[in-house]
Amino acid sequence: MGIGAVAEPLVVVTLLFGGTWVNRNKEYRLFGRRRDHTTSPRSPSQDSESGRSSVSSSDSLLPGVDEVPKWRTRELRVFGFRTEVTSPNSRRFKDYFLSRLLKKFPFLVEAWYWALIYWVYQLGRAFSAVTMREGTVNVARRHALQLIHLEQSLHIFRELSVQHWFLQQPLLLHWTNRIYSFIHIPGTILFLVFLFFYTTMQNRVDLPSYRQRNHKSTSPSRNEPHGSPAGPKLYEARRRTMATCNLIAFIIFTLWPCMPPRLLSDPDVPGAVGKEARSFGFVDTVHGAEGESSVWTQNKFCNQYAAMPSLHFGYSLLIGLTILSLPLAPQHQRSRVLSVRTPFAGNTLRLRLPGARRLACLVVGVAYPTIILVAIVATANHFILDAVAGAMVCGLAWTGNRVLLNLLPLEDYFLWCVRIDKPERRAVLFEVGEDDERVLRKGVVVR
Repeated sequence: MGIGAVAEPLVVVTLLFGGTWVNRNKEYRLFGRRRDHTTSPRSPSQDSESGRSSVSSSDSLLPGVDEVPKWRTRELRVFGFRTEVTSPNSRRFKDYFLSRLLKKFPFLVEAWYWALIYWVYQLGRAFSAVTMREGTVNVARRHALQLIHLEQSLHIFRELSVQHWFLQQPLLLHWTNRIYSFIHIPGTILFLVFLFFYTTMQNRVDLPSYRQRNHKSTSPSRNEPHGSPAGPKLYEARRRTMATCNLIAFIIFTLWPCMPPRLLSDPDVPGAVGKEARSFGFVDTVHGAEGESSVWTQNKFCNQYAAMPSLHFGYSLLIGLTILSLPLAPQHQRSRVLSVRTPFAGNTLRLRLPGARRLACLVVGVAYPTIILVAIVATANHFILDAVAGAMVCGLAWTGNRVLLNLLPLEDYFLWCVRIDKPERRAVLFEVGEDDERVLRKGVVVR
């Protein structure tokens, strides 16, 4: 691995700190006089979770009261069962330095979430790797052969033909190895940075500053946020989806270990099973002498028998579908009409084409998971059915990610122990003001 052992983690750290800086709260001063206004024009606001309207007299969306309740109520939902529990209210620590630091740099919370999700998952894989027994390796090999037999019966066993074609294209295979090794984690972090910026920070509004800047403006493009109208709820749902993907995947590869195709060619495995496994001739293109192995894919704590399901593809599909269906800001939703004259009686056919940003979303949303799918198959790191399982895990996590909201009371206790108030994002809505001035229709306040 060489310099990659240092360079690759450095890239990840750079992306996280870069995302923290890009998503900083420019309206808030960490030191000296802070722009924590206690009064502002009364305006209706809307809770981003429940959709109920309420009245806010400050940019924190909380009534102008001195005392903060010591406890808060959280709702737990499990399979239709609902109950309420009480947990500490960390709002009392809003003036502590770490709380103000998170308000200035709200993406630090997301960096913490990502690190927690990633390292809990990796520590689970590491535990499985260091406690691996020879019997588990043999089981993983038999499971891989079972997948091959199933794919053959379904007539979808195409991994060998795909890899053989790439082996004849050395330059293309070289870059395919790099895509597999280096894109998964940095690409995921870059996606999170972008999605947080577009759904949250580009919608963010500091209420008093907004009123002061825009009370005379009549330009809708100036008075409206430029981010996605989906708001922070979309980002939070996708973050929870990734965590749920990790949880489901960990359960599957722990109960059903599966060897990747590249390890089936081990010459030291005796007997009929070893002979059958070698007969397919899979080549380990990533970890070979000419390969592009990564610090993330080659270390003694990496579980090599966690091929099923493929989170490389599951994550890429999640990212692709999110970008593909990303709600754009109103000013970016414009489409073009193309008029084409037909030879039939001089009729004109009008085609409505997507705008540049929507077209870019369509291209990236389709291309990214497709490229990752080709990479994991061409490098013999996953079977096609591994990718199918990854897609199913993504779909299950997409629809069931709200189960993680049941952990919010635990987070409240943790924040109370460390004396930190986590900034919360709320959707806000303004009405038309005096003299029919154009004002904000929807935005996000980070308190």
